[in-house]
Amino acid sequence: MRLLRRLAWLATITTLLGGTAGLASATSPAASAAPAAAPEGWVRIAHLSPQAPAMDMYVYPFGDPGRPIVLKDVSYGAVSAYMAVSPGQYTVAMRGFGAPASSKPALTTSFMVGAGTAYTLAALGPDPGLRTEVLKDQMTTPAGQAVVRVLQASLKQHLVTVSYGPDVLARQLVFGTATPYTAVSPGAQTVRFTAPGQHTATPVRLAAGTVHTIVVLDDSSGLKVDAVTDAAGSQIMPKGAVSAGFGGTAPRPPANPAPWLVTIVAGALLAAAGLIRLRRPA
Repeated sequence: MRLLRRLAWLATITTLLGGTAGLASATSPAASAAPAAAPEGWVRIAHLSPQAPAMDMYVYPFGDPGRPIVLKDVSYGAVSAYMAVSPGQYTVAMRGFGAPASSKPALTTSFMVGAGTAYTLAALGPDPGLRTEVLKDQMTTPAGQAVVRVLQASLKQHLVTVSYGPDVLARQLVFGTATPYTAVSPGAQTVRFTAPGQHTATPVRLAAGTVHTIVVLDDSSGLKVDAVTDAAGSQIMPKGAVSAGFGGTAPRPPANPAPWLVTIVAGALLAAAGLIRLRRPA
């Protein structure tokens, strides 16, 4: 009789372990039907209009202005961190600082975000006459080098020549335009700006594996430079990126339940062993 009882207990435990193992197999990563996370894109906003006042900038999915990301009091020369977004079409709307969200924007632009791609939305031009330039940003570099481009945002000087050490990055660059990215040797160099009646030099250090946008800005004394980091270390996520999903980015896959199921199986084995010991005759 005791032998029959032991066999019955073993059959129960075997059934339990078989069901648990089946559950682990059905929910393992190899067999999971859960969707993988969709690749993201990245967007940042730059106020590069010298004559325009500080602005509030709204970014939202196209046709859905009720779920905006709002950047408040963005002044000339400011460049936001990157915002991670799901691929698709978006709208940027710019209003004067403190203007009601229901007021008519001073400028609106729609743009597309591709997966794995970063963009800079630059507000350019005199005021009035604002426009938005959508720039595609580079996120990778050749091995052992840095990558640089120049964005001309000075209205005081309409034609600017820019060099980085011995490398000329831009010749007679006009307001509101950007150069292609150029690979340069990393290290400490002097960035020089030359324009009619103006010469400015600024020391800049660029590390290997980094991507930068050198922005030419108006200053009270003439011109100044702002070296903005686009990416560092060839990361997938751009440097300085912040998560801002505009109401929800692509879903992340659920946590793998296999470790918990292994724990359950181990607990079941210990319980079975304990029950069998208790039923042994003294």
